[in-house]
Amino acid sequence: MRVIDIINANKAKDRPTVSFEVFPPKTTVNFDNVMKATGEIAKLQPDFMSVTYGAGGGTSDFTVSVAENIKNCGVTPLVHLTCVSSTQADVARQIEKIKNSGMENILALRGDIPDGSPFPENAQFKYASQLIREIKKHGDFCIGGACYPEKHPEAPTFADDIRHIKEKVDAGCDFLTTQMFFDNNILYNYLYKIREAGITIPVVAGIMPVTNAKQTERICKISGNFLPQRFKLITDKFGSCPDSMKQAGIAYATEQIIDLLANGVSCIHIYCMNSPDVARKIKENLSYII
Repeated sequence: MRVIDIINANKAKDRPTVSFEVFPPKTTVNFDNVMKATGEIAKLQPDFMSVTYGAGGGTSDFTVSVAENIKNCGVTPLVHLTCVSSTQADVARQIEKIKNSGMENILALRGDIPDGSPFPENAQFKYASQLIREIKKHGDFCIGGACYPEKHPEAPTFADDIRHIKEKVDAGCDFLTTQMFFDNNILYNYLYKIREAGITIPVVAGIMPVTNAKQTERICKISGNFLPQRFKLITDKFGSCPDSMKQAGIAYATEQIIDLLANGVSCIHIYCMNSPDVARKIKENLSYII
């Protein structure tokens, strides 16, 4: 089923759309463990599950396999596809692989440039909007795109960033998924800005349950997210105790989701880091809400 159809059907029924994100293994060594974990998460029956695509396509050989497993579990898969290090022929082969597997949802991403590397001068794809147009050539896919409530780190201004989001929409993007954020007011302000710019497609709010202190360090290094004082106090207090931090992180994410739903944000995407326990606990915390 197409993700946009799931979102619209749930909206018509006044019920939220809740999804999880998983990632494929980097090597065959962990393949079975990842397949087992994603299968366990699929048993929770989310509305859909997305499967990431490693930097430079590093895990591309496994992405479709994991997505096929999710589909076989009765859950709609959303396959990530990046393009920054790929040729047009590479992208075409991957799209055909997705199509031949019977999947119809793709999250189109430019992809991250490896640390210390310059942007490829000969890159055939420089923007996600170009990838979206390429995907449209290969079939009637439902296409998602990424957006950044705190601005893409490479964008000079919010206006430039939103202009690029509008280019994705004009290219054929059906819905947007946000990068993680930890202060809901940041999302509410962002939604106002993009609606003002004429972007009216559904926006799926990306929530990251932080279950260990090291995640906080990575988040700050990679994405530079704003961390509210309340969040910092939680990590300072409970970060040295894994069980306490896990419980507190799940509780914080749960409260974020409840506030989002109460304020009319009905599409929630949870970055559960391949952890069935985290996904299950959040689902339990929201059992009467979703």
